[in-house]
Amino acid sequence: MKKDPSQPGAENPLSLSAVRRPPFTKLRWRCRRGMKELDVVLERYLEQRYACAPIAEQQAFEALLDLPDPQLFAYVMRREEPTDSGWVDVINKLAPIDR
Repeated sequence: MKKDPSQPGAENPLSLSAVRRPPFTKLRWRCRRGMKELDVVLERYLEQRYACAPIAEQQAFEALLDLPDPQLFAYVMRREEPTDSGWVDVINKLAPIDR
């Protein structure tokens, strides 16, 4: 017999962290910037990496989306180095350095 999901102790397929994450469509909208270069890089990360990323990385990505376009562009193009280590990890995944 299955438990009613609304009852205490029942298994809930959604984790608490999943409930707190912004909807994917809202994130996609936030990835649309005033610069095509940023649009491409941010949307590619969202499509390919965001869902599988650890919560801390998702939070860092969302924090990067709060930055003004010129600042974010400087980080992505490696003209400036972010001071937040979580941002550095996401930037490295957004625009890997060709080695």
